[in-house]
Amino acid sequence: MRLLKAITIIQPWATLIAIGAKKFETRSWPTKHRGELAIHAGKKIDREACEQETIKTALAAHGYTPDNLPTGSIVATGSLSECYKARQYGLSDYVELTSNSGIKSIDGPEFVYGDYSTGRFAWEIADVQQLAEPIPAKGQQGLWNWAASGTTSE
Repeated sequence: MRLLKAITIIQPWATLIAIGAKKFETRSWPTKHRGELAIHAGKKIDREACEQETIKTALAAHGYTPDNLPTGSIVATGSLSECYKARQYGLSDYVELTSNSGIKSIDGPEFVYGDYSTGRFAWEIADVQQLAEPIPAKGQQGLWNWAASGTTSE
């Protein structure tokens, strides 16, 4: 059985990644991992976030509401392509992301999908494939190893 690195993300953010609306996962810590990554939807749903217009619209376009978001399961796979350090400019919603590979900026809907405060990290997730059916799995903190038969800590 092949193991994949996985990350547990609360809802609605896990589904926003799965449907291709969210390209970056923001964290307080960096990672050196690059490559395949399973997206695990944790058991918690931030219902207040689900009511923000940008998030509500993105979810609704794919048939999701706070009441039918998958939880406690792997919802997608992708590739963690880069880890950037965030720098927010003043009170604006303009954010610069920097890494050894270059500089990117964040604005618009992507800004609403994460915490891009200065000093945080944005993990770029590419080549996302939503699973046809979520696969039940128990999540963990940090990056962890996932296999269809269960999980092992790193």
